[in-house]
Amino acid sequence: MRTDLIRKTALSAAGLAFTGGAIVGPITAAYAADAKPASQTQSDRKPSGERQLGVRYEAQPNFYYCGPAAARNALSVQGKDISVDAMAKEMGTTEAGTNSINDITPVLNKETGKNDAYRSVEISTPDADAKQTDKLRADIVKTVDDGRAVVANIAGTSTDTDGAIHSFEGGHYISVVGYRDNGQIVKIADSADPNTASYEVTVEHLADWIATRGYATS
Repeated sequence: MRTDLIRKTALSAAGLAFTGGAIVGPITAAYAADAKPASQTQSDRKPSGERQLGVRYEAQPNFYYCGPAAARNALSVQGKDISVDAMAKEMGTTEAGTNSINDITPVLNKETGKNDAYRSVEISTPDADAKQTDKLRADIVKTVDDGRAVVANIAGTSTDTDGAIHSFEGGHYISVVGYRDNGQIVKIADSADPNTASYEVTVEHLADWIATRGYATS
């Protein structure tokens, strides 16, 4: 069910520069430097509470396909290789983007082969509180432990654990493909730019990034 709180999303000039309907710079298929083959969907959990999923990363082909591309990268951890064009059609994606996480969750369920593999969760407030952040952390740990990736609808600017800034003022979709420190730090697969395909953020930063939007989780 759509809500007004989960806003329409698309990469915008405020978040990424683009010319003639395409992000400036190369947007070609690429693999993250630390990506594993799709058949290796997850690693053993380490004593510190860490798990990473193997992503067959691919960058989005245009500025408005972030939703289908995030779903495609998320599904790749299950060994699936789904056409972004086919998913964009199912999600109703246009040059305005993909309307909300509620348009992505059914496609994830269909391609996973289970009607209840994913559900949509809203963070409806302007900033995530401690309870919402703890729920997000628990949802990420459970989903990754199930061998699946989380897809999140984000907006605004955040800083990763290396101090790099990631800005998507017009909105964006990303995949969450791993965690460490029992979910306090989460790993992102970002289709926007193959040069920053993979990075980590704190779960607190991610929760605030999702605020007023939502995410698809087990």
